Amino acid sequence: MNSVKRYVRIWWKLTMSSFMISLLSRFNAVVFFAGKFLRFLFFLVFLLTVFTRTESLAGYTGSQMIFFYLSFNLIDTVTQLLFREVYRFRPLIVSGDFDFALVKPMSPLLRVLVGGADPLDLGMLPFYISAVIYMAGRLGYVSGINIVFYVLLLVNGLIISTGFHILVLALGILATEVDHAIMIFRDVINMGRIPTDLYHEPLRSVLTFVLPVGLMMTFPAKAFMGLLSPWMILFSFVLGLLFIVLCLKAWRFALSQYSSASS
Repeated sequence: MNSVKRYVRIWWKLTMSSFMISLLSRFNAVVFFAGKFLRFLFFLVFLLTVFTRTESLAGYTGSQMIFFYLSFNLIDTVTQLLFREVYRFRPLIVSGDFDFALVKPMSPLLRVLVGGADPLDLGMLPFYISAVIYMAGRLGYVSGINIVFYVLLLVNGLIISTGFHILVLALGILATEVDHAIMIFRDVINMGRIPTDLYHEPLRSVLTFVLPVGLMMTFPAKAFMGLLSPWMILFSFVLGLLFIVLCLKAWRFALSQYSSASS
């Protein structure tokens, strides 16, 4: 318990430092925030335009598709809020400053994974939460068990996203390449803006069981709508746990192959 409190205090101090750095240039912060909102708005307009020509898409109504999209943005925003430090990992490897993270009395994984949150993503979070609650009310699926499954699968999606970011860090150690890897990850994740049911096989299965984007982005909303069986919900938790364990093993292997700048 003392270790948890210590890490929480360290994370808070690093986050406050990151916030102050990000807000030094208010103009850049406003432009970046506006860009995030416009990107969200443009795809929302695209969805609304599609459903002016059809009543349903792969069996989903326009309101359901918007709920899928809002759930995607909620998970995606939280992961970017927490794991922004991953985007800054490559300079640490190339310059050798990662050595300092290894010798400090804290987990190097936590330092490079959650070493500084992004205040711009924090600003979008209340908007997405409010939008999800609003659309959930309009769908009419509100029930205690559906809400519980939705929240639990959102947490499971965050665990899977954590695994993806750990894999990116491991690749950064092995190949000193992070920028392209994180962009590929972003492109893959963006396929979850719509339900993975809309993709044809074998891509649908790949996005569900190999690259578990469907588990991250599609399953929470489907559980809220009552479209997932209890067995599929249980399976998603098992696969999420297995995925994060494998990613941690990959991190440990990469760390064992690391050659410090002083060696």
